[in-house]
Parts: sequence; C-alpha cells; structure tokens
Amino acid sequence: MQPTPKLDRIDLKILTQLQRNGRLTNVELANRVGLSASPCLIRVKRLEAAGYITGYGAQIDIRKITSILTVFTEITLSDHRRHDFARFENHVSKLDTVVECHLISGGYDYLVKFITRDVEHYQIIMENLLELNIGIEKYFSYIVIKSPIVKESFPIQDFFPEQKI
Repeated sequence: MQPTPKLDRIDLKILTQLQRNGRLTNVELANRVGLSASPCLIRVKRLEAAGYITGYGAQIDIRKITSILTVFTEITLSDHRRHDFARFENHVSKLDTVVECHLISGGYDYLVKFITRDVEHYQIIMENLLELNIGIEKYFSYIVIKSPIVKESFPIQDFFPEQKI
C-alpha cells in the first residue's frame, strides 16, 4: 500500500478546480493551476490513486425530471452496542432512497436524508424499516419545504489558510 502523499498548494488548486468542474480538459486544468499539461496529468493521476479524488459524475437537477420529497429523519436506536449500529447501517445503506446517513452526537443517533416520491412513499419506507426489527426505537421526520442553499463543493481554501490557493 502506497503512503498517502502530502498535498501542496498546487494539489489543492487541482482539487478545487476539479470539484467545481470535473469536465475540465487536462490542458484547461493545467492553465488554471499554473502547470504544463504533463505534470498536471501526473498530479491528477497521483491524487486519484491516493483516493483524494473518488470519482467523476454529473450533477442532476432531479426536480426537472420529476417532483420529489426530501425528508431528514432523526433516528434513535434502542440499543447502542457496536453490532446494533452495524446492523442498522447495513440495512439503511441498501436503500436507494437514503442519500445521506450520519452517526451523530446529541439527542439521537442518526440523521438520515431520504429522497422519495411523496409522503406516502416515505411512510412506506419507514414502515418497512420498522418491520425489519433493526433496532429503531423512535424516529422524527422533517419534510423539507425549500432548500435555498445547497452547495456541491467544499471550501478547500478555507481549510488551508496558510496556503495561497
């Protein structure tokens, strides 16, 4: 296994540019980060091999295709042993309607983001989860009315203030 390479200012610029537009050609990317094409491609390949870049894809505006319902759900498990968490996560990870699942601190165990057709579809999903007996003690649902801010990229430059990105 290769050691994870340290990131320098140019690597961070590459990551910043690619998360903004993964369709940049290597020449365009090289120009934006101040490299020639060959060294830029070598760096991108190194970042991919090290797992910093995990994939490329299109961001789809699903609302242009169909109407959806976004629901955030707080879930509390009845027991808190390691296998209880693993069992829950194993089942929830198989649901295509779950687009995020976070184990969190605070008053409940998980915050799960569902994307469903409508309220009835969401309720069927939750009833099926409860019938699986995977340790759900209680859940609270929050239906999203509007999402005025949704960002698809991370502010990499804010995490490395000592580097001029």
